[in-house]
Amino acid sequence: MKFQYFPHTADIRMKVEGSSFMEIMVAGILGMANILKEDICNSEDSFEIKSNIVLKATDQTCLLIDFLSEVLSHSYLEKSIYCKVNFIKLTATDIIADIYGKKTIGFDEEIKAVTYHEAEVVKTNGNTWETFIIFDI
Repeated sequence: MKFQYFPHTADIRMKVEGSSFMEIMVAGILGMANILKEDICNSEDSFEIKSNIVLKATDQTCLLIDFLSEVLSHSYLEKSIYCKVNFIKLTATDIIADIYGKKTIGFDEEIKAVTYHEAEVVKTNGNTWETFIIFDI
């Protein structure tokens, strides 16, 4: 599981990869957290806040983008960065998850939105799952 950033005019373009759909979900949350507050998820600190997310979507791509959008909303509402996720249920169209975060005093970068532009979750011939995610900043 990994994430990489690529240049994109006025936005941040991130590629996420993993060996499963679950892994790209985790890579997405960690990559977004790193944009909001660099390296905050690298430390082994305990998590101060827990939130629950329940979503339905039409497909895996929409589910990923909707999930990250919901995590972003929780980040701003709770002034927290979410670094850990526990999936209670994860299918191609449904998610029930607990997310765990750390309180923060501000963000390194403000993300306005997680966009559907360029997002398409695919499983490659090498059995790697991947997609690009564009963050409107």
